[in-house]
Amino acid sequence: MFKIKKLNKIAAIGTDILDKDTFVCADEIDAPDGILVRSADMHEYPLNPELKAIARAGAGTNNIPLDKCAEKGIVVFNTPGANANAVKELVITSLLLSSRNIIGGIEWAKTLKGEEDVAKLVEKGKSQFVGPEIKGKTLGVIGLGAIGAQAAEAAFYLGMNVIGYDPFMSIETFMTKMPFAKKVDNENDIFEKADYITLHLPLNPQTKELINADTIAKFKDGVRIVNLARGGLVNDSDLAAALESGKVACYVTDFPNDKTLEMKNAIAIPHLGASTPESEDNCAIMAASEIKDFLLNGNIQNSVNFPNVSSERSTGTRFCIIHKNIPTILNQCTAVLGKDDRNIDHLTSKFKGDYAYTIVDMTEKTNVDIGKELENIDGVIRVTVM
Repeated sequence: MFKIKKLNKIAAIGTDILDKDTFVCADEIDAPDGILVRSADMHEYPLNPELKAIARAGAGTNNIPLDKCAEKGIVVFNTPGANANAVKELVITSLLLSSRNIIGGIEWAKTLKGEEDVAKLVEKGKSQFVGPEIKGKTLGVIGLGAIGAQAAEAAFYLGMNVIGYDPFMSIETFMTKMPFAKKVDNENDIFEKADYITLHLPLNPQTKELINADTIAKFKDGVRIVNLARGGLVNDSDLAAALESGKVACYVTDFPNDKTLEMKNAIAIPHLGASTPESEDNCAIMAASEIKDFLLNGNIQNSVNFPNVSSERSTGTRFCIIHKNIPTILNQCTAVLGKDDRNIDHLTSKFKGDYAYTIVDMTEKTNVDIGKELENIDGVIRVTVM
């Protein structure tokens, strides 16, 4: 019986995948084999020796200590694309809100309550909320993953000219995936040409405070910025100054803080990007499916700290080996497995950075004590025998 602990509320449509004959899934559980999490901060969470997998019901994994998990042989999954449509819809909403001053108009209209002729006052005062249409304007999309690509496509069908930048996407993939957009060579092309900019990047040392005084200086006057990715992509002080001067006309963020709440012409959304029942269901289903397949079959799909490796099970014993990506280690493993004329039916191995994952299927049922012998090899972190 596998024990799964929930650190946040996970939609039942997902946890129901974990059949009760094989899994027990609860909020309070000791020594779990797996963890399902959304936003709970796990950086100080005690990682018990039995813990093999963590599945984040969402795309971002900043709340999980990825390096520490890798060192302990704990596979961390996320759910890329599961909430993409929800965030895409909020991107389009944000583009419109940034242009038309709809929120300002609504708040002003509320102040008219009790006046004698509200309709007349509305007609007289509406001009102060005039804003441009997005049709015909240029949208710069930085980051063309599931969300960025969908937002770009939706904007194109709303009549926008779309340019995109993603250093990890080849021109061939771009042309196949986004024939409606133009690929640019670097972020500066986005900064200099875009009337609207939407960010779809992870937060890491390379992307932290991408939007700062230096990059803002390259923007077109009156640019509008949408950031539904991560608050740390923006230097708040530099952006506040740009909003005050009018260099940036509007900033929409899904990550409010004390500074953004005080910024002129900033719209602070309370982290609603994936807050739809459909999105929560999709994320829960994907996270539960990932952790189930890994614990039952050793297959890894959508891991952020180990390579994706999967294969169909054979009839014999399966060895799942998490190890360092170092020379000769695979040869040492196969030497142990092949002793006494044991036959390897199938082997799949991939690496990701400093770590690797190998699935070995034996032709016959094999003594599980071999797993302990494998764990004695220098560089092997964890062995699971199935």
